[in-house]
Amino acid sequence: MSERVMLPVLPLRETVIFPGVAVPISAGRPGTLLAVEAALKADRQLFAVAQQENRDEVEADNLYTIGTIVRIAQVQRGVGGMQLLIQGESRAMALGYKEDEDKGLVAAVRRMAEIPPAAPDDPAFQALHREFRDRSAELGRRRGIPSEMLQQFLNGVTEPGPFADLVAFYIEADTATKQKILEVVGVEERLRGLLVQVQRQLTLLEAQEDIQQQVQEELGERQREMLLREQMKAIQRELGEDAEEHEVDELRERLDALELAEGAREEVERELGRLERTSPQSAEYQVIRTYLETVADLPWNTRTEDKLELAAAEHILDDDHYGLQDVKDRVLEFLAVRQLAARRAAEEVEPEETAEESHHDEKEEQQAKARATAKGPILLFAGPPGVGKTSIAKSIARALGRKYVRLALGGVRDEADIRGHRRTYVGAMPGRIIQALKTAKSRNPVILLDEVDKLGVSMQGDPSSALLEVLDPAQNHEFTDHYLGVQFDLSEVLFIATANYTTGIPAPLYDRMEPVEFRGYTEQEKKEIAERYLIPRQREEAGLEAKELKITEEALRLVISSYTREAGVRQLEREIGKVSRKAARRIAAGRSKRVRVTDKLIRNLLGRSRVHPEKAGMEHLIGVATGMYYTPMGGDIMFIEVSAQRHNPLSGSPSSDAEDGLRGTGSLVLTGQLGDVMKESARAALTYARAHAGRFGLDPRKAWGSEVHIHVPAGAVPKDGPSAGVAMTTALVSALSDRPLRSDVAMTGEVTLTGRVLPIGGVKEKLLGAYRAGIRTIILPEDNEPDLEDLPAEVVDALEVHPVATIDQALAIALEGASFADGNLRFPTAALPLARAESQLHRPR
Repeated sequence: MSERVMLPVLPLRETVIFPGVAVPISAGRPGTLLAVEAALKADRQLFAVAQQENRDEVEADNLYTIGTIVRIAQVQRGVGGMQLLIQGESRAMALGYKEDEDKGLVAAVRRMAEIPPAAPDDPAFQALHREFRDRSAELGRRRGIPSEMLQQFLNGVTEPGPFADLVAFYIEADTATKQKILEVVGVEERLRGLLVQVQRQLTLLEAQEDIQQQVQEELGERQREMLLREQMKAIQRELGEDAEEHEVDELRERLDALELAEGAREEVERELGRLERTSPQSAEYQVIRTYLETVADLPWNTRTEDKLELAAAEHILDDDHYGLQDVKDRVLEFLAVRQLAARRAAEEVEPEETAEESHHDEKEEQQAKARATAKGPILLFAGPPGVGKTSIAKSIARALGRKYVRLALGGVRDEADIRGHRRTYVGAMPGRIIQALKTAKSRNPVILLDEVDKLGVSMQGDPSSALLEVLDPAQNHEFTDHYLGVQFDLSEVLFIATANYTTGIPAPLYDRMEPVEFRGYTEQEKKEIAERYLIPRQREEAGLEAKELKITEEALRLVISSYTREAGVRQLEREIGKVSRKAARRIAAGRSKRVRVTDKLIRNLLGRSRVHPEKAGMEHLIGVATGMYYTPMGGDIMFIEVSAQRHNPLSGSPSSDAEDGLRGTGSLVLTGQLGDVMKESARAALTYARAHAGRFGLDPRKAWGSEVHIHVPAGAVPKDGPSAGVAMTTALVSALSDRPLRSDVAMTGEVTLTGRVLPIGGVKEKLLGAYRAGIRTIILPEDNEPDLEDLPAEVVDALEVHPVATIDQALAIALEGASFADGNLRFPTAALPLARAESQLHRPR
């Protein structure tokens, strides 16, 4: 006889657990939770016993005597209780129940041993076991259990006792019936009782199948379909959903009116057929309907007629923007091409009044040829922020009479944003290009691809690669969006892209666009823009009339020079808006009827100047050169400072000064957060200066024996690029020769070890920045001289530009007293020749 043990009780409602079965159980009653916690603290065993009646209160009188000892395999705690996975181990009999404060209801139980068959090898028992397994397998097949899973179930348990317990748990029977089976400890008796239950359920399933077959035969296929349709209509009428059929008919009419290509028409008809066969309550119905409505909303054959009057278009562009002549010329060229193409098409159609219908088709064909001949260009507006790239795109659309749509591409990292998602995904939608056409309701709008240089790359793909097909005139007439799955013609769309930095655009994408450079504005241009556009707009936003606010020219120039530092006019407009609001406050408070803003009043309204731009130096200094740089915000000047200090003579070196200098003990120190390219330019400049010390009149001991320190102010700002080579070389020669540099000269260019000056980029922005800083003399690489044509005429007339091919020419201009004649650099006085220093090095001590 087994030992008596005390176990926490797990009361079960409407179920019975058998040995060998793993069962998930939800525990939420307080007493049950106490029992589970007690079991977890001990050996994880519980006594699982069924309740005789399904009641919330757990009472010993309501529990059966025989249950199953189970072990907790897994526990998952939740807000409302616990989720347990328990494994049945053996039958047990409760000898008594009692309440425990810490464990809840506990029971003194004793395990019940299973009674094996008297003769396991007896043919009668073997036949009983085999029949039970066969009937159980048949019941599983009738219930729809897959054959592989069923075979695995049968092969997993071979012993008759455990197999009987497993089948007893899964058969459909009430709690009392299963409890009786649990209480049977004899294996043979249990098999006989379960065989009766299995056969009873097989008989019930066969009867149900016979009834269903009889009903099918009586109704017939047509009668059944008719009955179902009538029932569906009645249900839809009750639910108020009978409008679905009318909506499908309306959708078909809209799709039939579209001029679709053959492939697109086949796809639409196929999806329409699926929609009519699908139930409106199905999720697939909404997916198909959304797709067809998207197709119906696209402008397959809708376009706006272009306004081809060149004079009117030029008037609109001039009214909206000051300057930007290159952009305006390119738009007017596009209009001229379209105008000539339309004129040629009109001339080819005979203007006969008879046979009007026959000529209508021919005229439409000629117009289509004209549209195909003059496809929209792909323009790229590149320049600093605030110079009018986005706003002029709106003016272009207005001048052409087209719809305008802006797509912000900054930070886009998913290819599906351009091409769309495939319809197999939940929540799929078209790409931004198709959505823009749907919004515009025209197949030839102006689409602005804003900030195309800030596209990202991620695991979802490269959107810039997806734009290759969109922006290629040879391919975009067959653009296929993943969501649509059919081709859409984008050849008539006028795409305009904007970027601050063209270096951030992949080369294949950049090659498909026609770049139009936007330069920064001069102070005179900013003044004109402010007077024509910014002041009237901000005055209107502040609720003022023209007579109530007047900003003098001197005050406007002061705002431009002392309160803004930018290539565009955004900050300028913000400052003008601030002045307008302060003037509106004075007028609203009754302190003044009108406000006249002068340069003195500006300081009271805007406070002290917050912009401290670099200005041209007032005096010529040794070792200080003026360079130029370019950023997306525009160009400006920077100072390059060089100091050459001799080593400490008390260092204990026994060699002479001349020997120390010529052996190259001097070092190079670079500060100012310089990039790798700029550091290489500094080393190349120092090497060139030392190599030509004799020609430049440098003291060899100072050139080779000094610690050379090159510093570029504004150390918190990273700097890089090769264009500071000329400024570094001139500053080095100045510091090593003790000759001052001209402070009114700014220079740019890359320098080689042979002294050649190479071309650089950003010439327009750099010269405009120098012009704003008060510099009027420029040293420029000779190969960059053609770039001067991009500058405004008033800037070119005010600057004295010196194109140079070698560093000697630059030194002759920048160093005080130096000159360049007959290909040689000349100084008024010569320094210690290199030969004398070398002779001192070889003199015996």
